[in-house]
Amino acid sequence: MATQKILTRDFVLCFFAQFTFSSVFYILIPTLPIYLSRLGAKEAEIGVLIGVFSVSSLIFRPIVGKALAKIPERSFMIAGALFFTSSSVAYLFAPPFWPLLAVRAFHGVGLAFFSTASFTLLANITPETIRGRIISYFYLSINFAFGFAPYFGMLLINRFDFPFNFKFLFLGCTGLSLCCLLITLKLGKIRRLPVEDPFSKKQSFLSLEALPPAIIASIITITWGAMTAFFPLYALRKGVDNPGLFFAAFAVTLILVRSLGGKILDVYPREKVILPCLFNLIISMPILAFSSTLPMFILVAIIWGVGSAFLYPCLLAYTLDRAGSARGPAMGTFTALTDLGAGMGAVMMGIILQLTSYPVMFLCLALTGIINFFYFYFAVRKKPQETPVPVRERVCPPEAAIVGRE
Repeated sequence: MATQKILTRDFVLCFFAQFTFSSVFYILIPTLPIYLSRLGAKEAEIGVLIGVFSVSSLIFRPIVGKALAKIPERSFMIAGALFFTSSSVAYLFAPPFWPLLAVRAFHGVGLAFFSTASFTLLANITPETIRGRIISYFYLSINFAFGFAPYFGMLLINRFDFPFNFKFLFLGCTGLSLCCLLITLKLGKIRRLPVEDPFSKKQSFLSLEALPPAIIASIITITWGAMTAFFPLYALRKGVDNPGLFFAAFAVTLILVRSLGGKILDVYPREKVILPCLFNLIISMPILAFSSTLPMFILVAIIWGVGSAFLYPCLLAYTLDRAGSARGPAMGTFTALTDLGAGMGAVMMGIILQLTSYPVMFLCLALTGIINFFYFYFAVRKKPQETPVPVRERVCPPEAAIVGRE
C-alpha cells in the first residue's frame, strides 16, 4: 500500500528530473576547483567562485518559497532547468574572475528555483504518515547523481587534454540540463484544495518554525561547502588521480543506508535520529585530517555517509512537521540556510586554508560539528514544544489532500 502511494506518476517524474538536475551540480564538484586552479586562481578566489553559487541561491530561495503559495511548483522547476542550461553554456566562454563570478551567481539562481520547488512539490504530494520514508527515497535521486556524476566528470577531464576536456564537460552539463527540462515539462499541474490558514496574511519570507532544523542543516553544510571546494585539490596532492571516488563512496553509502533504513524516519522521533548522525559527522573530519591514502579517504567517506544518510531527510521532515500548511516558506527557509552554510564553508575555509594547511582546515570543520552538536542538544532537543508527534498519532488533514491533476 505504501509503495503504491510512493510510486505515483508525479513522484517518478520528479525523481528523475531531480536526478538529472543534481547530476549537473555534482559533475562540477570535483572538476570546477581543478578547472579554476589550472586557470591560475588562488585558493581564496576558488573559495569565492565556488561559494557565490550558494550565496546567490540562498538570496532567492525565501522569495521562491513564498511565491510557491500562488505559483505552481512546476513553473519554478522549468525556470530553474532553463537557468541551468544557459549557465552550462556560459561556462564555455566565461573566464575568471568577474565573468565567471557572474555565471556562478546566475547558476545559483537556477538551483534556488528548481530545488525549492521540487521539494515543495514532494511535500504537497506526500501523505504525512509516510513522509519521512518518501523524503528518504526521494533523496536517493540526489544520491544516485552524487555517485555517478563526480566520477564521470573526473573520467572526462582525465581522458582529454586541457582545455578541450572542460569544454566536453560543460557540453555534457548542457545536455543533462536539457534532459531535466524535458522531464519537468511532463509534470502535471497539481491542483489542491485551498488550505485555511489564519496566519497566511502575516507570512514573511522566512519561516520561524523552520529555523531550528534549518540552522542545524546550515552548520552541517559548512563542511559540505568546504569539502566540495577543496577536497579534490587535497586528494590530487596526495596522489589520488580521481577524487570522484571519494564522493562515489559517499554516495553509495547514502544509497545503501537510506534504501535499507528508510522506515526508521517514520518510527523513531526526529531527535533520536539526529543526535547520533551529528556525532558521526564530527568524528569523520579528524580522521580525514590525518589521512593521506585512498583507502583512508574511502573510510572517511563511509563514516561521513552513514551520518548524512538519515540526517538531511530527517531535518527536512522535521521542518515540514513544524511548518503545517506553510510548506513553501518553510522549504525556502530551510534550503536558503543550507545554501548559506555551503557558501560560508567554501569562503571561510578557503581563507583558513590559505593561512594554514589542509589538516588544520579539516579540524576546523570538526569544530563546527561540535558547535552544531551542542546547539542541537541544548537549544533544540530540550524544548518540549518541539518534540515531534509520533507517526501513529499524526493524522493527515483532509484539506491538504490532492484532489486531482490537470
